[in-house]
Amino acid sequence: MLVTIVNACLREGRGGSPTAVLWETPLSDAERRQVPRLTGTSHAVFVSAGDDRLDQPQASLRFFTATGELPACGHGTVAALVFLAENTGRTDYRVTVLPSRRSFAGEATHERDHMSAAFDPGDVRLREATPDERQVALDGLGHSTDIRASDIDVASIGQPRLLVPISTRFALAGLKPDYDRLQDDCDRLGLLGCYVYSTPTTSGRLAARMFAPSIGVPEDIANANSTACLAARLAQGKASRITVEMGDSLDSPATIAAATQQTSSGLQIRVGGTAKVAATLRLTVDDRARVVREIL
Repeated sequence: MLVTIVNACLREGRGGSPTAVLWETPLSDAERRQVPRLTGTSHAVFVSAGDDRLDQPQASLRFFTATGELPACGHGTVAALVFLAENTGRTDYRVTVLPSRRSFAGEATHERDHMSAAFDPGDVRLREATPDERQVALDGLGHSTDIRASDIDVASIGQPRLLVPISTRFALAGLKPDYDRLQDDCDRLGLLGCYVYSTPTTSGRLAARMFAPSIGVPEDIANANSTACLAARLAQGKASRITVEMGDSLDSPATIAAATQQTSSGLQIRVGGTAKVAATLRLTVDDRARVVREIL
């Protein structure tokens, strides 16, 4: 089984979130959950593609972590778009993506030694957090006095997550979550996790960290869907653009960009980043039923 490792949401050509991408293959869900563990990635994306000779081909995506399937994954979508573009050889690739719940437009474009990918994440549902949900963030993140608890919101794209504002980048970097408590509380309330973000500059630059132990990812290097949720939260009915830096605490710097535009049909969001193929692996089972990983 061939697996392509795509580093998604690079920062200035380096870092990013290593993501396993492979063509759809007959595997059980339990076997699919093994792919992130075997490849040393947080997520795996299984891709089914239609006729790539069409002007607007279609592709279906399934996302897995070591704990189960996800309805959506932003940086996984970026990785899959780059994977598809590389396999077609097109310098400007456009596709209709068909994950489990809806269809949307995605694109990838060659830029020197990497590719730029973006997509429409769909409608973001926003609401104020309940007192219990605010307490999840405070308890799980160590009751930092820098967290603006009254401004915590819940945002949903596929799954609800907490958007947690914190005063400074320094305070964000100093967070030491209680992952066990955060997981228990998120499981109890059906939350994906906590996306904690610093105050944006006037140009829309900020830093963020995403804690999601409930899906087997204590901290995510890059989280594009949560960034899209934040873009919707900050838009307040007008066009805006944010650039979010993540992954520094994990020594893998990542950058995600999101832009919003108010249209007659509602708020339109585009989110994405740059990415490049890092390696191709072959996973095989030897005569002792052990999985062998070979770098090609």
